Parts: sequence; C-alpha cells; structure tokens
Amino acid sequence: MSKKETFGTVISNKMDKTVTVIVKNPTTHKKYGKIINRTHKYCVDDPSNKCNIGDKVKIQETRPLSKNKRWKIIELIKN
Repeated sequence: MSKKETFGTVISNKMDKTVTVIVKNPTTHKKYGKIINRTHKYCVDDPSNKCNIGDKVKIQETRPLSKNKRWKIIELIKN
C-alpha cells in the first residue's frame, strides 16, 4: 500500500520536534461549480526543528508517532 504524500505550508513551529502544516485542497462545488478551498491542519514530525513559519514542505503519512502526529516531513521545498 502506498503512503499518501501532499504539499503544505508551515503555520506553527512552537512545539518541540513538531510543526503544524496547513494543506489547501481546491474543490469544485457540485451544484454551482464555484471553486472552494478546503483546508486541513496536520501535526507533522520535524525531528531536527529545521522548519520555520511560511516554509513550503512535502509531507508523507506514517505510523502514529504520538496522540496527534501521523505525518512526517519528506523535504523542505522553499524557505
């Protein structure tokens, strides 16, 4: 089974070894056709504390690392 991968933006790095990433998924309204931005917030594992607010990152789904952490950072795309 392949693991899910997606792109997002870091919105918080206040926790130790954890960042909060927001992922925006534009979807089309079924009836009216207007594009709606759906957002999801994920707690992501950052073991080296290298990410800062505003960074673009690629994240991958992983086994549960804590109560809320189910994702890990694959690469830091843009600082």
